[in-house]
Amino acid sequence: MKLALMWGVVALMLPTASFSSEVSDVNTELLENYAKHAQYLDVKISPEGDYLAATSRNPDGNVQLTVIDINESKILSVTQGQGNESVGSFNWANNDRLVMTMVREIGSLDAPIPTGEIFAMDANGKRQEILTGPRSDSGEYVFAQIVDFLPEDPDAIMIYQRSFTSAEPYLDLYTMKVTSGRKRAEGRIPLRAYRSTNVQVVLDDKGVSRLVLGIDPDDGNKIQILGRDGADQEWYEVMSYYEDEGGFTPLGWLPGTNQVIGLSDSQSDTRALSILDMDTKKESVMAEHPEVDLMPIAAVKNGRSTEIIGAAFEYDGIGTFFFDGVKDETYAKLVQSLVATFPNQSVSINSSTHDNQKLVIRVESANQPATFYMFDRELGKLTLIANTRPWMQGHEFPQTKTIFYKSRDGLDIHAVLTLPKGKEAKDLPLILLPHGGPHGPRDTVTRMDSDAKVLAEHGYAVLQPNFRGSGGFGREFLELGYKNWGTTMINDMTDGVMHLVEEGIADPDRVCVYGASYGGYAAVQSGIREPDLYKCIVGFVGVYDLNLMYEQGDIQQAQAGRNYLDQVLPSAEEGREAQSPVHNVDKLKAPVFIIQGGADVRVPKEHAYRLRDALKERNHPYEWLFKEGEGHGFYKPENNVERWQQMLTFFDKYIGE
Repeated sequence: MKLALMWGVVALMLPTASFSSEVSDVNTELLENYAKHAQYLDVKISPEGDYLAATSRNPDGNVQLTVIDINESKILSVTQGQGNESVGSFNWANNDRLVMTMVREIGSLDAPIPTGEIFAMDANGKRQEILTGPRSDSGEYVFAQIVDFLPEDPDAIMIYQRSFTSAEPYLDLYTMKVTSGRKRAEGRIPLRAYRSTNVQVVLDDKGVSRLVLGIDPDDGNKIQILGRDGADQEWYEVMSYYEDEGGFTPLGWLPGTNQVIGLSDSQSDTRALSILDMDTKKESVMAEHPEVDLMPIAAVKNGRSTEIIGAAFEYDGIGTFFFDGVKDETYAKLVQSLVATFPNQSVSINSSTHDNQKLVIRVESANQPATFYMFDRELGKLTLIANTRPWMQGHEFPQTKTIFYKSRDGLDIHAVLTLPKGKEAKDLPLILLPHGGPHGPRDTVTRMDSDAKVLAEHGYAVLQPNFRGSGGFGREFLELGYKNWGTTMINDMTDGVMHLVEEGIADPDRVCVYGASYGGYAAVQSGIREPDLYKCIVGFVGVYDLNLMYEQGDIQQAQAGRNYLDQVLPSAEEGREAQSPVHNVDKLKAPVFIIQGGADVRVPKEHAYRLRDALKERNHPYEWLFKEGEGHGFYKPENNVERWQQMLTFFDKYIGE
C-alpha cells in the first residue's frame, strides 16, 4: 500500500494524546540519526573513467548532482533543481555528458514523483539543456521517460513520450540527441499507458526496440507482450497471460541471438531464470530455486549485458550461484571475488567503465547501511567512495537475521528477527512488525529497516514475518493471501510470535504489535483476533475499513486498481466487513495508538477517523498522532523522531521493564 507524500506539517493532537514532551528513556540523538534521509543516493563512473557523478542531499533535503574529476580530485560541478525539485535518475550518455530526470521528492514510503522532463549537461555543468517537456525549446506538453542510453550511439538516448492530457495515451518512441533534444521517430507502441500501469520496452543488442510489455486493465489486468523483427517492422503479439496464471517477464536480449532472457513462473511456482526463443516462442528454464525467486547476475561490457553468469536470491541468507562454462570467465570471477569480499551482504556493480577496468560497487545489508566503493582492477584496489549514512559510520547496530517457523496449517514461514544489543535472547519484550503491501513486498536482510533498528536499540526484539501473500516465495504462496487479509495471514503472524515464545526468546506477557499501511491494518486486526496476546497496538497510516477502499483513495480511481481489489479482498461486502477492524473493535482489549498523515491519498485519513470514532464510542483507550501535511508515511525527519518518541513511550508503558 504505497504512494507519494505531500509537504507541510501541522500537528493535531486530541486531548486523549497525553504524551510528555520529554522522553527520559528514549535516545533522541539516536532517533535523529535514524530519521535523517540518506546523504548519498547513487554514484556512477563515466565510460572512460575520468569522472564520478553522485547524487546527494543538500542541507535543505533536496537531491543534487555532483561531478568529480577523478584524476584531479576536484569538484567540477554541482547541479540542483528549483524549489522542491530534486535530481532523480541520472546516467552518463558518453564520457563527457550526463542525462538526468527531475523529480518532486514528496514521499518517504514511496518513490519520488518524476516531472516527465529530461535534462542534459556536460560534466563541468555547462551546456545545460532541457530536452523534453513544456520548459524545453519544443515546448511540448508531454511526459517523457528514458528507455535506453544507447551505448552504441554515445550522442543519443532512446525515450518514449506520452500525452499529459490523454487519460489512456499511446507511447511514441524516439531516438533523441543529448546535445540538442532533436528527435527521430521510432514508431508508436501499440499499448496504452493506462493509469496505475507501466509499459516496459526492451531493446536488442543493436539498440533496436524489439519487445514491449503492458497491462490491459479492461481485460482483468491481462499482461500483453508484443514483439517485432526490426525497427521498421509491424508489432505482433508474442504472448498474453493473466498474472495469476504465471508468465514471462523480459529483461534483455542475448547478444547475437534471437533470444530474450527473463524471469518466468510459467513453468515453475517461483520466478526462474528463463530464455524465450523468439523464433519458436518457446521458453527454456536456465535455473530455478524451489523456495524463492531468482534475480539474474549479468556480465556487462561496453554498457550492455553480454550474458547471464549466475543468479542472486535470498532464503536462509543472502545467496548467489554462478554458472559453469560462461564465455566471460574473467568477469564472472570478478563478481565472485567481490561477493566473497563482503559476506552476508548484498553486492551489486552500480556502474563501470566500458572496458570494466574501474567499477563502482554498492554494498548493503540489514546490518550495514549502503556503501559505495571504487574497484580498480588493474591495481587490484578497493577504495571507499561514500557511506550513504556517514553519521552512522562505526555505530554498533542491533543485529538482524533470518529465521524460519511453521504456521499452524504447515506452511514454512520465512521471517526476519532483530534482537537488542547487550541482552540475552531470553524472555525479551517483543514487537511484531508486519510489512505493508501486502502482496509483492517482503521483509529482507538485504537492506536496513529503520523501524526495526530503532525499536531494537531501545531493548525490544522485533519480528518481521513474511506471512502468506508476501512476495518472493512463489505464486502459490502469494495467492494464499488473497481474500485472507484478516484471517490466515494474521494467523501466520501470530504463529511467529508463539514460535519465539516457545523458543524462550519472547516473554508472552510482553508482546505488542505495530505496522504501517497494510501493516497498520494487520496490527489492529491481530489485536482483534488475539485479544489476550497483545498488550498494545500501533497502527500507522493503516487501512481499517476494507469497504472504504472501494470508495476513497487512489487505488480505486483506476480500473487496474479496482481489478486488484477484486482479486485480493473478499468478494462480498459482508466478507470485507467481517475482516475490517472498524467493525470489530468490541473484540479488542489492548490500547491502540493511531498515527496518520492528513494528506495521505493511498490510505485517506477517513480510515483513521473511523477507527478513532469506533474506539471513542466504546470508551476504548487510544492515543492519537495526526500530521496534517504528511502523506502515506512521514517525510520530515523531525516528524519521524516525534513518532518514534511517542511510540517508544507507548510501548514502554505497556511492555517495558
